[in-house]
Amino acid sequence: MTLLSTAQHLARDTRRNPRAHLVPIIASAAIAAGAVALVAYLLWPTYTTIPPSDPSRLPVSVGGTLFNVPTMAVRMKIQRHSGPQERVDLSFLYPSLDAPAAPKHYSADTVDDKVQPIDRIFVSIAAHHDSLAPDMRLRTIYPRYLDERANIDDGLTARAFRDGTPYGGEDLFTASEPQLTARCTRDTSTPGMCLSERRIDGADLIFRFPRSWLAQWRDIATAMNRLSAQMHSAKG
Repeated sequence: MTLLSTAQHLARDTRRNPRAHLVPIIASAAIAAGAVALVAYLLWPTYTTIPPSDPSRLPVSVGGTLFNVPTMAVRMKIQRHSGPQERVDLSFLYPSLDAPAAPKHYSADTVDDKVQPIDRIFVSIAAHHDSLAPDMRLRTIYPRYLDERANIDDGLTARAFRDGTPYGGEDLFTASEPQLTARCTRDTSTPGMCLSERRIDGADLIFRFPRSWLAQWRDIATAMNRLSAQMHSAKG
């Protein structure tokens, strides 16, 4: 009887004020909306996208090894992107080791007939895929083809490869302080060039520079060490 009387009482109240039943519905909806807003605020990510600290450098992964390379030093436009790559080719001004500016465009009227001196050191970073390491090649392969005679000048040892061998026409230069290993072609109608390799984890760094720079071999060895450290560090 009490339930019936309460229902009759509510019915009479509703007839007197038809909108009275909307008040608790609206209040409940407002409370629910507030709760949803609170949960969304608490769960919304608080981080923001941080731009690279140095946009002039590209993080690239070669052979699973991370390097930071100057964007303008990358020689091929197709390689100017971050992420995994099989190979990256770069060049640096020497001795400053700065990234070179955009190449100049020459016309038939402005081109110089003289051969321009090479003022750059070229670096290639390539995945080695478990090929023979440069230091192993130095100890096990090169000695088979080298002449026994050696010439030492200012701490730099030079030995010629024998003619008829895979490295005929080249010389091997080595030094220990600072460490340097370079295989160089000889000067002919074109200046001789040197190649020096070193391995960092899954990648090989191949440096190329004019043979004439060996007159200051300590400077070029230090430059290669600096470039290696600038592009790759133990911190990754």
